[in-house]
Amino acid sequence: NSMLKFVRGQPTRRGALLSALAFVGARLRAQGAELDQALSLPDFEALAHNHISHGAWERIQGGAADELTVRWNREAYDHIRLRPRVLVDVSKLDTRINLFGQELPFPILLAPTGAQGFVYPDGDLAVARGAGAARATLVISSSASLRVEEVAKAATGPVWFQLYVQKDRGFTRDLVQRAEGAGCRALCVTVDSPTHGARNREERARAELPERPLPNLKGKDYLDPTLTWKDIDWLRSFAKTPVLLKGILNPDDAAIAVKAGVAGIVVSNHGGRNLDTVPATISALPLVVAKVAGRIPVIVDGGVRRGTDVLKALALGATAVGIGRPYLYGLGVGGAEGVTRVVEILRREFEMAMMLTGRPTIASIDRSVIWEL
Repeated sequence: NSMLKFVRGQPTRRGALLSALAFVGARLRAQGAELDQALSLPDFEALAHNHISHGAWERIQGGAADELTVRWNREAYDHIRLRPRVLVDVSKLDTRINLFGQELPFPILLAPTGAQGFVYPDGDLAVARGAGAARATLVISSSASLRVEEVAKAATGPVWFQLYVQKDRGFTRDLVQRAEGAGCRALCVTVDSPTHGARNREERARAELPERPLPNLKGKDYLDPTLTWKDIDWLRSFAKTPVLLKGILNPDDAAIAVKAGVAGIVVSNHGGRNLDTVPATISALPLVVAKVAGRIPVIVDGGVRRGTDVLKALALGATAVGIGRPYLYGLGVGGAEGVTRVVEILRREFEMAMMLTGRPTIASIDRSVIWEL
């Protein structure tokens, strides 16, 4: 009888399919309920801990050595107080910015992160889709588990590419041309990694994670300790897209970067994953901004968890901020939809902060919004 669900104690194909569909439906309903429950980025972090394997959690949460810089990245924002103005018409907000001829609807970028596949199946593609749905620019990581072309193809919004200048310069040149050919509109060159940091927490959990492909990197020993400013000149000689330097903390390096003709700077300490006890990025930002003196855009990442953090970063001179771990939390909880939700929450909080401090436009956000006492 074709209507029987079981034959000799085994489920039929139809019965198995119905069971699978029921399981998927239940999982999607539970996922949707959790997404509705998450009202903030800290909420997503708490929920994600239950969804992400221990090994992957240690990989994305871990920092260098004693993880002091990881903690400072967050705590430094907490110590910056805001100075609001009242009786300002904030009924219409303008959060648009322009970067390298590209108009962004709001000053929040998705910074490059690796190991997205450990967090969610086809994680790199889910992040690309989620970023596009949120209308956020995604910086694709060199450490992606898929070729840059595959990730860019899945994106429905603008993408940039994070580049390691690898020991094999020919491979690096080809990779730049591949990224540009795939539609990446800028190159963020990581300059703070002549070697890896002492990532003890990640190392302890490494055996729990499977090997993963790294098609945009050549070999495991891809970091080049010989990298210098002349290599930036070499890169700029053939790159067709704007070249930014990611990993600047020292204002003296920022001054050299401007003279070297780069298009922008990303103030970053690699999420606290390289050199422990360097300052929080928001603490380093004003010194870098002072050296740059408005000649090129300055972006900052590390520690951003609230809309007020975005406001504080812009008040201290940043053109935009990048988030990393927060969208991985969203990815772990709800895939592409979770990524979108994280960005939307942060964007909405930023708009609230603008209204509550009497700043209706990006141009009106300046140092006077910081309580300096």
